[in-house]
Amino acid sequence: MLDATMRRLIDPALNRMGRALAARRVPADTVTLIGLGLGLVSAAMIALGWPLAALAPLLASRLADGLDGAVARASEKTDFGGYLDITADFLFYGAVPLGFVLHDPAGNGAAGAFLLCSFYVNGASFLGYAILAERHRMETTARGAKSLYFTGGLLEGTETIAFLAALCLWPAAFPPLAWVFGALCFVTAGSRVLLAFRVFG
Repeated sequence: MLDATMRRLIDPALNRMGRALAARRVPADTVTLIGLGLGLVSAAMIALGWPLAALAPLLASRLADGLDGAVARASEKTDFGGYLDITADFLFYGAVPLGFVLHDPAGNGAAGAFLLCSFYVNGASFLGYAILAERHRMETTARGAKSLYFTGGLLEGTETIAFLAALCLWPAAFPPLAWVFGALCFVTAGSRVLLAFRVFG
């Protein structure tokens, strides 16, 4: 819901940093992999019981996730780069909740499973829509120039990052936050299915 607004705020700074990295011949895929590595470090720290300390690599990971596209736009965009980026994103978004489940399976297991199921369904609705949009030659830059067609929704990247940061700040609240956020993810997926029916049905 907030991604389009956030992109207008952060893109100028990201594009400046992206041009600087591209001038130093830093590949966009390298930035993507660094961001993924930071995200997995964050998830591991959560699993070990250090959620507050995990917040720093988590946020750095999301900064890298924004930078890789800026580097690609300043140098060379590739289909593989877009593919690698979305795959890394999905791994990151699954790894952080998994870290909370691994840290406390008894307390966080059910809520974590529900949350991951909602991510799975939401991701499927997102990628399925992107495939159909590509087939119909649809384009949008509302959420920045992307390799895939990005549909809006109740929950987008901005809300998800804020949610994961909140989990790091208040780890004891993982179960209720996960149940609520997971339910909202299902609402987002359902609204996207309805949108697909209206557009492609």
